[in-house]
Order: sequence, then C-alpha cells, then structure tokens
Amino acid sequence: MPELPEVEALKDFLTEHLVGHEIVRVLPVAISVLKTYDPPVDALQGHRVTAVHRYGKFLDLETDGGPRLVTHLARAGWLHWKDPLPSGVPRPGKGPLALRVALETGAGFDLTEAGTQKRLAVYVVRDPQEVPGVSQLGPDPLADDFDEARFAALLEGERRQIKGALRDQSLIAGVGNAYSDEILHAAKMSPFKLAASLTPEDVTRLYEALRTTLSEAVERSRGIAAGRLKAEKKTGLRVHGRTGEPCPVCGDTIREVSFSDSSLQYCPTCQTGGKPLADRRLSRLLK
Repeated sequence: MPELPEVEALKDFLTEHLVGHEIVRVLPVAISVLKTYDPPVDALQGHRVTAVHRYGKFLDLETDGGPRLVTHLARAGWLHWKDPLPSGVPRPGKGPLALRVALETGAGFDLTEAGTQKRLAVYVVRDPQEVPGVSQLGPDPLADDFDEARFAALLEGERRQIKGALRDQSLIAGVGNAYSDEILHAAKMSPFKLAASLTPEDVTRLYEALRTTLSEAVERSRGIAAGRLKAEKKTGLRVHGRTGEPCPVCGDTIREVSFSDSSLQYCPTCQTGGKPLADRRLSRLLK
C-alpha cells in the first residue's frame, strides 16, 4: 500500500508534470472507482491543473475554477504516468485499468488496481473536505507544528496497541502497515505494547523514530519517477516484508505475526527482549 512517503513523492512528481496543463479527458474504465457523481467526472475537462496536494494518503488535483480530483490508491492501486498515452479507448473489464486522465499534450496518467478487492477510490469534489476520509484525518506527522507535545497528547489515554494506534488515520495521517513496522523497529518497541503504557522516554523515542523514518523515506523517494517508487520503497525497508532475513541492526532473524488480511514484521532482539510474539490474532502483549 502506498503510504505517506510514496504519496508525497507522487505529489511532487505530478506537480512537475501536471501543473499548468489542461485536462482534456477523464475516462472511468471501472465505474466502481468513482465514489461521487456531483459534479460529474467530465466537469474536470477543459480545466488546467493549478496545484497538487497531499492529505495523508490522499492525492488532490486542484484546477482553475473547476472541481478537484481526489484519489486514494488503497492497498493495490497505483498511478502510471504515460507520455504519450495509448491511443484508442480502453475496454471496461479488461485488465487492472480503472481510470485514465489525458492532457492537451497527449501525455497523462492511468490509475490501476491489481487483485480482486476493489478499493481504489476517486472523488470529484468542489472541496477536498467533502471526502470523508480527508475530513476525518488526524495531523500530518511531518507538519512543522507536529511537535513531541502534540504527539504525546494524541497518545494520552490510548488503550490500543501502539501498532494499531500508529495506523489509525484519524489519529495520525499517512502511516500504514509497512512504515509502522519500520517506526517501531527504529524505536526498539514491541508492536503489541499498549500506547497508554508509554513512559515519557518511550514517547520521545517513538516520536523521533516516527519523524526520522518518514523523513528519510521521503528523501529517498524524492525525484524518483512514479513507476519506480514501489521498488524504491522496498529497498529502504529494514524489517517489513523481510521475514526470515537477518535484522540489519543486531543480526537476529526477523519474525512475523500473521493476521487474516495482513502481517507485521519485527526483530525479537531489538523490540521484544528476545521473546517471539505468538503468531495469532489474539497474541498476548509482550512488553
């Protein structure tokens, strides 16, 4: 799933390639991708893109007086820049293509989604706050005003495990499964530790890991073409997706806890005092 660093890089890429250009055609190939109907999707046509914004994991294309195109790539969605776009009209139901946006230059981008769980979402709105997922977002962890005191206030009274709290978009915007693993590894903290049990020293360590991990990932992704961002994300991950490999910090074997629709990875030596976590959904907390 694209998370804050990859979506930030896509924002920068699209700012360079879209701003100042006119949208001449928006073609939904998979109707299920459209989550709004007023304004209609063709209301974007004839308007120039004036800015690209990021809200958590959402991308927002602002136009000159027209509606805005807001996208959430979900778990298996991606954006593919094409110059030029293929000629002809794509046929619905053929392949992963969900939506195509064409510019006056002949270039543009495709939104695609792999797999059978169709969660890729496109909204055509007058204001991005009309999108429920945007209006309910918590603060951006890389914002200038997101200091340690604000982070501590968010966690105060949280009775969830810290892994789940970090992934809650209404608490903190933009962190998903992969980077929560990376942040907790950098903070040397169990993913099952209760957020409410964190000491002030724990909060400081976690805050620094959060900001550093995301900032470094953004810098690694900066300037990379959209098509290469997924591969770049994988190369920068230390524990997520690396079950069975040696921890790059201590050399212990990276372990995994599997759930019904996801998994987490961690290092026992760095994060759980050498104790492996039980690999089942109702694992007991290991402090």
